[in-house]
Amino acid sequence: MAQELEVALTDFQTSKNNVQHHTEEISSNRLIIRRGQFFTLILHFSNRGFQPGLDNIIFVTETDDAVYLDSEPQRQEYVMNDYGFIYQGNKNWIRPCPWNYGQFEENIVDICLKLLDKSLHSQIDPVTDCALRGSPVYVSRVVCAMINSNDDNGVLNGNWSENYTDGVNPAEWTGSVAILKQWRATGCQPVRYGQCWVFAAVMCTVMRCLGIPTRVITNFDSGHDTDGNLIIDEYYDNTGRILENKKKDTIWDYHVWNECWMARKDLPPGYGGWQVLDATPQETSNGLYCCGPASVRAIKEGEVDLNYDTPFAFSMVNADCVSWLVYGGKAQKLHRDTSSVGNLISTKSIQSDERDDITENYKFREGSPQERQAFLKALQKLKSIRSQGSTQAGPQPSRPTWPSQDHPRSLDTPSLQPSDVIQVSLKFQLLDPPNMGQDIRFVLLARNMSSQFKDLKVNLSAQSLLHDGSPLSLFWQDTAFITLYPKEEKTYSCTIPYSQYSQYLSTDKLIRLSALVEEKSCAEKVLVNKIITLSYPEITINVLGPAIVNQPLSIQVIFANPLSEQVSDCVLTVEGSGLFKKQQRVLIGVLKPQHRAKITLKTVPFKSGPRQIQANLRSDKFKDIKGYRNVYVDFGL
Repeated sequence: MAQELEVALTDFQTSKNNVQHHTEEISSNRLIIRRGQFFTLILHFSNRGFQPGLDNIIFVTETDDAVYLDSEPQRQEYVMNDYGFIYQGNKNWIRPCPWNYGQFEENIVDICLKLLDKSLHSQIDPVTDCALRGSPVYVSRVVCAMINSNDDNGVLNGNWSENYTDGVNPAEWTGSVAILKQWRATGCQPVRYGQCWVFAAVMCTVMRCLGIPTRVITNFDSGHDTDGNLIIDEYYDNTGRILENKKKDTIWDYHVWNECWMARKDLPPGYGGWQVLDATPQETSNGLYCCGPASVRAIKEGEVDLNYDTPFAFSMVNADCVSWLVYGGKAQKLHRDTSSVGNLISTKSIQSDERDDITENYKFREGSPQERQAFLKALQKLKSIRSQGSTQAGPQPSRPTWPSQDHPRSLDTPSLQPSDVIQVSLKFQLLDPPNMGQDIRFVLLARNMSSQFKDLKVNLSAQSLLHDGSPLSLFWQDTAFITLYPKEEKTYSCTIPYSQYSQYLSTDKLIRLSALVEEKSCAEKVLVNKIITLSYPEITINVLGPAIVNQPLSIQVIFANPLSEQVSDCVLTVEGSGLFKKQQRVLIGVLKPQHRAKITLKTVPFKSGPRQIQANLRSDKFKDIKGYRNVYVDFGL
């Protein structure tokens, strides 16, 4: 009988396999292979040679790939691309924010594995946790909970207070690498601070590093429904100022989450594919601050009884909004809007810097019978879930409504709008682009659509907002009296000086203009709003000469103080995967009013292919003047 073979050495063919598995950027000396794809290894025996027909070698492997995307361009974008854009602003002014995901940078894969090991699931039951790591549903929920730190020593502390003195203002970040490396360097202590786009960007880095196709999604006018009735209540006073909602329902000007691609064997057929995962800590799911994975198709169809957290995800894109006028401790219903929540749902295009509108993936066309049917189905299923006492489908905290009032629960189409009753059309229109540092000039357009004379009183106001919908200070008010003959149209001009609004702005640079209109002969009141996002001039980045691997490269960065006042404590940060080994910080100090400056940075690219440079300028007066430049790095000789 032949002597048993004894393995002396296993050659994992690391360099060859990593290239074939597209992991060579992660490591050149460790074997890192992807699911569902063959790889090569060579066995060396110490006691004798292998004899075909006599010797048998059996390998036991699992090659099922529950996250396989059959499109190579999609794989390149959603797994391999290490930079991208996150869309911010408001639905009338969408700004791409450049971001360095950096999933292939040095030590990032080890940090991602440490993140899994530090999860509560792994700490409590490491054997079960390890056994479940082949499930993308399980892994995505673990990562989602670990990106925030509400339950554990996760990666990021959330902060919406506008006080960031003991950390970094979320608007200043330009990439995930610095955040993840700081988390590891401080013994896995949460990094201060993050908000929704930072949570989503870091989760994108981790999931792409783990080989799960992931993209970042922005939803404009995003609902946060705290009591699970698919209605967002907003309250206003008689100046048109939005009031703090004690029920904590809000409409975020934008909210950012992730989609991950995976099979869903735990759901009925057809609900695999893109799944919503939201790492921003808003509500708990099975006791932890995470959300998803929720099937995008299930959200569109109102199948809110399917795991996980589908009711909450549905409300973010398709809740109804009811506006109330509060006076004398009572509330008067102004109107119910079925289309204000969930607009221009956006993500970066495949292999392009353009924006893709994917709203149709989440909801049927507003006003269509299918959209109302999906809403009614979702509401009926939620009632059924509640009657059964189920909590699996997402957050359903019990909070009182405010103020005490009959709450609108009707399932029919929305009632007639007040503007239809008094037959007056009202609209805000900006006269200039809303640039930071300049006065805001706008008009209120009023048009009488009836054959009757109209005598209007208009209360106008402006207040600062956070992007999560939280109201800040009211800083401007005006009252206009407008008379309109039948079919007549008039404009009322307004100016808000920079000196009046500058001290009240949040980092989000959001201003809500409101007009509350009443007509003397009618009890109905009309509320019109407009959200303004003030903008900065972008940083300009010039690449001085050809970019070649291991060859010196000069990069020129041009920036300016856009304000008519001096700013201090200016810091410029520049980064870019494959171009800089670490984030560059340049202390600028003081910039005089309207002053332009430029600096030149030198670097040596160490990775070839398409790359991106991201830059941010902060000061004591502003935090997020940004710019980017795409660069193609040649491999050279």
